[in-house]
Amino acid sequence: MPRKKKPVIEYRHYSLPIHFPILLLSGDRWRISDIKSEHLHFHNHLEIGICYSDSGIMEIKGEAVPFKAGDVTFLPRYLPHTTYSSPGEASLWSYLFFSPEDLFQHSFKSAYSSFEPNLWRVQGKNCILNKAQYPKVYSLATSVVEELKQQNPYYQESAYGLLLSLYIELLRIHSTNETLAELDTEHSLKGDFIISPALEYITTNYMTPMTIDFLADLCHLSTTHFRRKFHEIMGTAPLEFLSSTRIEEACKQLKSTEDSILSISEQVGFHSISSFNRSFSRLMGVSPKEWRKAAQSEAHSAKASILEFTGWV
Repeated sequence: MPRKKKPVIEYRHYSLPIHFPILLLSGDRWRISDIKSEHLHFHNHLEIGICYSDSGIMEIKGEAVPFKAGDVTFLPRYLPHTTYSSPGEASLWSYLFFSPEDLFQHSFKSAYSSFEPNLWRVQGKNCILNKAQYPKVYSLATSVVEELKQQNPYYQESAYGLLLSLYIELLRIHSTNETLAELDTEHSLKGDFIISPALEYITTNYMTPMTIDFLADLCHLSTTHFRRKFHEIMGTAPLEFLSSTRIEEACKQLKSTEDSILSISEQVGFHSISSFNRSFSRLMGVSPKEWRKAAQSEAHSAKASILEFTGWV
């Protein structure tokens, strides 16, 4: 009997605008069909979605959660999910992508060491917030979208303030939900999100040397089991994911600074310029020098650059 194929997980890499690092995706292109995708996907940035019409299902962390018009979704990075509309419908959405650390690091007190909820505590049902129950969330989210669409004078300042207020409101909601999760004595690191400690460590410490043994220890797994589990979930090996995270950070610096390519390669954790160039070219398709030149010429473009990494899980 042929072996049944397992679903695919895609890693989608979004490159944010340089001068105002918030990406808005909206318009009729973002109507979601009623055909269920065989692919789950996750992003390198936090995603906020606004559903304007119709209804459907969002699969999050193994949960099938219904959505409807007026819902706002709040999905931390690295959280696999997929969305499909109810039969015969095509729900209309707008999406905001940004990295809270980059955007709000100067607005939060130093006591805040984590800007996003812990993945293993996130429950799918808490990622979808309805307008009737959370009118403030809906009002703030739609206001951010309108500011970014209309681009009236001082729209960036207004959008920033609104998004900061929205993000704080969402953090408050998830903080309450995390407290409730901690009260569940049966709740522990299980299933796909057993690798969350490794993901979070890589995200914040990508520039430092690390071994697979060390990452496996963080997840309380043997090295062999960790390698297998990581590849099943992420569609790539742990050190390949570390390399892609470093390249992502290098892209930010290539776009926003005049630092030399050698300096940037060292800052993000590569020990030689040759290994950096090889890794960068393999992932981005061009050399760091060529990529910087193209990125700087498109500095004002809000178009997303998406890289998809797929693997059987």
